[in-house]
Amino acid sequence: MTDERPEKKKRFTLQGAWKDARELVWLHRWRLALGGALMLVSRLAGLVLPASSKYLIDEVITKQRFEILKWIALAIGLATVVQAITSFALSQILGVAAQKAITEMRKAVQAHIEKLPISYFDSTQTGQLISRIMSDAEGIRNLIGTGLVQLSGSTVTALISIVVLFWINWKMTSVTIIVLALFGGALAFAFKRLRPIFRERQQINAEVTGRLGESLGGIRIVKAYTAERREALTFARGAHRLFRNVAKSMTGVSAMTGFSSVIIGAIGVVMILIGGNSVMAGTMTLGDLFMYIFFTSLMALPIIEFTSIGTQITEAFAGLDRIREVMNSVTEDEEDSSRRPLKDLKGSISFRDVHFEYEENTPVLNGVSFDAEAGSTTALVGSSGSGKSTILSHVLNFVQPQKGKVLVDGVDLQELRLRDYRKHLGVVLQENFLFDGTILENIQFSNAGATIEKVREVCRIAYCDEFIDKFENGYDTVVGERGVKLSGGQRQRIAIARALLADPRILILDEATSSLDSESEQMIQEGLKELRKGRTTFVIAHRLSTIRSADNILVVEEGRIVESGTHDELIALDGRYKQLYDKQYRFEKNQFINPGEDFTPDENELDRVPRASRL
Repeated sequence: MTDERPEKKKRFTLQGAWKDARELVWLHRWRLALGGALMLVSRLAGLVLPASSKYLIDEVITKQRFEILKWIALAIGLATVVQAITSFALSQILGVAAQKAITEMRKAVQAHIEKLPISYFDSTQTGQLISRIMSDAEGIRNLIGTGLVQLSGSTVTALISIVVLFWINWKMTSVTIIVLALFGGALAFAFKRLRPIFRERQQINAEVTGRLGESLGGIRIVKAYTAERREALTFARGAHRLFRNVAKSMTGVSAMTGFSSVIIGAIGVVMILIGGNSVMAGTMTLGDLFMYIFFTSLMALPIIEFTSIGTQITEAFAGLDRIREVMNSVTEDEEDSSRRPLKDLKGSISFRDVHFEYEENTPVLNGVSFDAEAGSTTALVGSSGSGKSTILSHVLNFVQPQKGKVLVDGVDLQELRLRDYRKHLGVVLQENFLFDGTILENIQFSNAGATIEKVREVCRIAYCDEFIDKFENGYDTVVGERGVKLSGGQRQRIAIARALLADPRILILDEATSSLDSESEQMIQEGLKELRKGRTTFVIAHRLSTIRSADNILVVEEGRIVESGTHDELIALDGRYKQLYDKQYRFEKNQFINPGEDFTPDENELDRVPRASRL
């Protein structure tokens, strides 16, 4: 659900965003320089029409010099053609530059985010990250595209116009500039107030988008619990937060636009009073007055444009600031740069007094210590929430110990390059995530260069071939988003095949066969038994009968290892493991005798066993 609790808002760091903006401008300096030159030509051509107004009125109309009319028309026509050509060239040169910059920025942010540690993803909504990559990068088109150059071109035109206006009537120009200066000060104040609103808008948009993505992704759960109305209300609250933000910014922008209209009116009053009196006094001609009006418009144009372009550039700066937050986060590769390379891996894993907690003062692991020899199989059993999956997360280095060490071949895992280490891992997690592609693409995800023969071999071990061959398109069958077109058991078997194809030294099986029926699980267990030979394997199993062959079974309760040993040793110990095993055995026997009884064996039922025996 979108978090609407009040939180301390991060201050907009203009200095950092401005540094990023300068780097972007410098990177595309040649295109921007060419665009600036074209913009200057376009603006100079735009001066022809207002300049010709004096000659049209004073010479052609007043003095009846009709012979120069065609030359004035020709000059205006040529200037118009030049403006059209330069405008087209600008859209091509700067438009392409802007889109290229956006693409490069998106690529850089996406690559950086992918390299961030798992803890970052655990605390950040996916929708927010997508917003950083897609929406925030979009704003830089106003820095690299025509926005910034257009504003610069208008400023040059304004400077030229000021010179011309002072030449025509310095008194009237002085009053006009004072009025425009007041407007400029008001704009600066307004943008200072609007900047945090624009920044907050993207944050709200990211939160709403994130929640919407979760709602649509979990549509089956939503419909199963008839929660459509609740989700609609949740989205409505987020949408209204966004609406209030947009309304607030629109009010500010509208106020600036209205104020600009007042300023234009005030300038008009100045020109009518002072200009009109000057014409009647004979110090200005009628042509001078018309020319003055045109050039006053050109002088005021940058300030008027700043109302719209400035708003867009402010949004671009806010987007750069948010991107900067992400890009300043330390990636796993950056951490790897100071670590030792890992060439060969035998596969022994040791935990030494490992402590860990996700939330402060809520321990998840509390002094876990054990050894898993290279090539051995270690199974973890225990109650739900006891810390089994967190132990595997430490093996995968998704999280790091807050106290203690995890040793790989006798070396602290934190001293080894993570990328080198993970090349030796194969993983089947509880949530079998499949990409929206073909079965072949999903299996080859762990080893993109694997041949189809190798894929077929691991599919045979994982018993995927028996259902893949039945599909009309075989390995080219599209599985849908998250593998929705496959059953839970089929997805799980594909995930197992994917892990096998990686040919890992360390194999992680977290409830790898929980979605399979007993017959399928037994067949796959036989295949996995052969596969485990020579590989260090960690298993969390739903059915205790499937881990009887493990070299070491760890019984985990409340973040501690309360028992350890082989199956026979733990049964002889007559402790917690024996309780779990006997309870499951009696239940399975009862289900065999009374198959109609409505009771599903799961670990939650096993958890109800009294915890009388503990080390």
